[in-house]
Amino acid sequence: MPRQRRWRRTGPALLCMLMASLLAAASEAPVASPRPVVARCELVGVVDLGASSYLSDCVARAEAAGHDALLVRLDTPGGSLEATRAIVRTFLASPLPVLVWVGPSGAHAGSAGVFITLASNVAAMAPGTNIGAAHPVVGISGQDPEAAGGAQLARKVENDAVAFAESIAQQRGRNVEWAASAVRDSVSVSAGQARTLRVVEYEAPTEADFLAQADGRRVTVAGGESVRLSTRDAHLVELAPSLSQRVLHALANPGIVYLLFLLAALGLVVELSHPGGIVPGLIGGVALVLALVASSALPVRVGAVVLMMLGAALIIAELFVTSGLLGAAGVVLLGLGGLFLVDRLDPAWFVDRSFQVSWTWLVPTTVALAGAAAYIAYRSAQTRRLPQRGGDLGLVGEHGTALAQVTPQNGEVFVHGERWRATSSTPIRSGAHVVVRGMEGLTLFVDEVPT
Repeated sequence: MPRQRRWRRTGPALLCMLMASLLAAASEAPVASPRPVVARCELVGVVDLGASSYLSDCVARAEAAGHDALLVRLDTPGGSLEATRAIVRTFLASPLPVLVWVGPSGAHAGSAGVFITLASNVAAMAPGTNIGAAHPVVGISGQDPEAAGGAQLARKVENDAVAFAESIAQQRGRNVEWAASAVRDSVSVSAGQARTLRVVEYEAPTEADFLAQADGRRVTVAGGESVRLSTRDAHLVELAPSLSQRVLHALANPGIVYLLFLLAALGLVVELSHPGGIVPGLIGGVALVLALVASSALPVRVGAVVLMMLGAALIIAELFVTSGLLGAAGVVLLGLGGLFLVDRLDPAWFVDRSFQVSWTWLVPTTVALAGAAAYIAYRSAQTRRLPQRGGDLGLVGEHGTALAQVTPQNGEVFVHGERWRATSSTPIRSGAHVVVRGMEGLTLFVDEVPT
C-alpha cells in the first residue's frame, strides 16, 4: 500500500517529464526538406501568337501552383516580333524564376529565339546547338531591309531590334555587345562559345543536368526580389497547351499552310468545273478557312496564293483541252506559289533562312501533281480516240430488236436501251434483229440482221 500511494504521487510527474524529453528530441531532429517542383513547357517551332499565349499561361499557372521555377525547352527558327515581345514581357515580369534550355542537340535558338533566351533568368544550351542570327527581315535572296525598303527603313528596323536586344541583355546581366552583334551582323555561336561569351550560363546535355547546375544560384525576379534556386532533383510538372493554342501553333507552319492552300485551290476549282459534286467544294472550303486562319499567324504573300489558285485552275483545264501545256504550266505555278508563299521580308518577323516551305514538302507535292496532270492528259487522249457513244455517230452500227413490223413508212425498234421510230427499205418482221445504218431527226434507218 505505501508503494502504491508513492506511485500515485510521483507517476504523473514522471510521465510528463518523459513526454517533454521526447518532444525536445523530436524538435532537435533534422526535418527532411520537401522535393522542389519545377513546371515545364516547350516552345518548338515558330514563335507565333499561339506559342505566346501558351508561355504566358505557363508562367501564370506555375505561379498560381506555387512551383519553385519554370523550365522552358526552346528550339525555334524565330517568328513574330509581336509574339516575341509578349513572351519577353512575360518573362521579365515573372515573379518566379524562368529557366530556358536550348536542346536537345541539333536544336537552335534562331532570330526571335535569341530575345527569348536572353529574357530568361538562367539559360543553358545542349552541346551541338547554336544561338544567334537575329538580323531582322532576311529575305529569300539574302536581301536586308535596305534592299527591300530603303536605307531609312533598314536603319529604323535594325536600331529598334538592337535596342531591344541590348535592353534585355543588360537587365539580365548578359553580354550586351554580343546581343547587339547578333542583330547587326547576324552572328551565331555554338553552345560552348555562348557560355564563354556570357550569352548563357551553362552548357548542359540534359534538362536534369541543367537543373542540377542551376541549383543554389541566386537570381533577381520581378520587383527586384532575390531568389535562391532550388532545382536539383526537382519534380517536373508538364504544363500542356490548350486545344486552341495547340491548333493555332500547329497551323503556323509554312508547309501546313502550303498544303491547305493547295487543297483549297484544287477542291474549289473542281467544284466550279463540275457543279453539284459538293464533297470537293466542302473540302476546299474547309481547307480555305483553315489556311486563312493559319496565314493570319504567318507572313503570307497574297500573290503566291493567287499563283497557286491559277495553277490549280490550269490543271483542271487540262481535263478539257488535253494539250499537256496547261497541266505543265499549272504545276509550275503551284511550285512557284509554294516557294514564294512565306514573306520573310515582313518587318514584323524575325526568322532565319530555314523559315519557308521546305523542299521536303515542295518537291513531293510538285512531283505528285505533275504525275496527276500527266495521267489526266494521257486518259483524256485515250478517251478522245474511243468511238463516239452518243448522238448520230454513236447510234450508227448499234444492234437492236424490232418491236413492231418495220416498213419504208414506219416502225418501232429497241436500240441502245431506248425505243425509237424506225424505217427500212425492205419490210422487217416484229422481233427480228436489226442494225442501225443511219439517223434523221428522231427516226432510225435500220436493216435486218441475217440469222
